[in-house]
Amino acid sequence: MATPLSADTLLKALKDEGVKVVEYKSWRTNNRNHKGPWGPVNGVMIHHTVTTGTDATVELCYVGRSDLPGPLCHGVVAKSGTVYLVGHGRANHAGSGDGDVLAAVIAEKALPADNETDTDGNIHFYGFECVNLGDNKDPWPPEQVEAIVRASAALCRAHGWGKGGDTSVIGHLEWQPGKIDPRGPGISMGDVRKRVAERLKHAAGWNPEEEDDMAVSDDDIEKIATAAARKVALYKDTRLDSRDARQMWDDASSPHHTWQFKGDGATKDAWGYLTALVAEVTALRATVAELAGTLAAGDPSVDADALVARIEQAITQSGN
Repeated sequence: MATPLSADTLLKALKDEGVKVVEYKSWRTNNRNHKGPWGPVNGVMIHHTVTTGTDATVELCYVGRSDLPGPLCHGVVAKSGTVYLVGHGRANHAGSGDGDVLAAVIAEKALPADNETDTDGNIHFYGFECVNLGDNKDPWPPEQVEAIVRASAALCRAHGWGKGGDTSVIGHLEWQPGKIDPRGPGISMGDVRKRVAERLKHAAGWNPEEEDDMAVSDDDIEKIATAAARKVALYKDTRLDSRDARQMWDDASSPHHTWQFKGDGATKDAWGYLTALVAEVTALRATVAELAGTLAAGDPSVDADALVARIEQAITQSGN
């Protein structure tokens, strides 16, 4: 159980998690608190809107309908991945649902099938309405699903949920019998929970696509330089010496001319050395470009030994 986050804390948690947030109108004071309590909160609930269009949907969720006053959620997740905050406090989104499901959410255990409506969910859940027709045809763009994951993870992280499992985030269909949301191609609550759980293993704002970017310390640079020096020594051992080069150019009377010249102890003819050199330079340039990107990334984590091994492997392969 937890006290609901203040508006400022909620906003910061979302932004820290990398959610693009728009504060809509007077969202901080838009609530239904006069109709009942909000909190203790125990989880996050995901819905679909059965609407199209961001602007109209955000306004609808802010003011509500004639039969259901707003706010209808705390945040609206647009297809673009932007989250519009429309309420803070009790909101008309969850309705009555199964108390056994709530108990499982609190215990962070597997969810039972919902078969009762004995508990007021508006007390216990943050709610996100997501722009989708809910007809099982309207797709869920990756940007939208990622925003759902990040927003849910932000609230779980702020409350310390998710340490015993990953069920602090549920769909409306898992709470109230007869509900089907969220549904459609591109989303499943099992996948959402799995991704939320993975995010919670990392710092807020974690981006898996940038995980390979590494900053390099002075010690790391020294290791890289040592590896490069070993490769330079290898090149010196295998290159043509001046006498070989002079003979290669002087041997114009050879039937196959200079490109097929092969010095004593050499493993390749002149053409072979030239093509190998081009391949090595190409590989080295690619490695340098990769390192330049690494140095610019600014991520504090780095495995220098693995990085050096990658450099040596690229150079070695280019010379084979």
